[in-house]
Amino acid sequence: MSAALIVIDMMNGSFRGWADDARDRLVRNVNVLAAGLRNAGAPVIWVRQEFAEDMHDAFLEARDKKVRAYVRGTADCQLLATLDVHPDDEMLVKKRYSAFFGTDLDARLARLAPSRLVIAGVNTHACIRMTAIDAYQRDWRVILAADCVASHDRTHHETSMAYMNGKIGTALETPAILQLVQA
Repeated sequence: MSAALIVIDMMNGSFRGWADDARDRLVRNVNVLAAGLRNAGAPVIWVRQEFAEDMHDAFLEARDKKVRAYVRGTADCQLLATLDVHPDDEMLVKKRYSAFFGTDLDARLARLAPSRLVIAGVNTHACIRMTAIDAYQRDWRVILAADCVASHDRTHHETSMAYMNGKIGTALETPAILQLVQA
């Protein structure tokens, strides 16, 4: 099985209010998954949210509530320094919850031609769920990296995982994912 790893919104601004141990555990898990998939020849695509200074390109809720987050050039929209990002990894900037909406992700995936997409990152109930649904709508086979997906809201995380698992994709832990790609 060939795969591509899509890691979503593992940025400084995504972890405000998180306990350090929860963030650190997620980072460790994502780093192990990324290293294992890279070793199997899979590409890693780091996706992050970023908006213009005046927020004109932000989603409606941010504009309506005048929320200033993930502004280009600020620490908010930078990947966590503890992530193991390699020079050959790809970067993708998105403006909405889904990594597909208004980006060139479709073209990148057509070029890479994986048989499966492995999705990791935050937040399960928003960006992970929307990206997974959009991948499914495009006939990609989706693996949700269960130990590499989290949300600041545990209830919404659990509800979203229950909804997606077996319908939109398959939730697997890192060892099972690595076993699949190395088989």
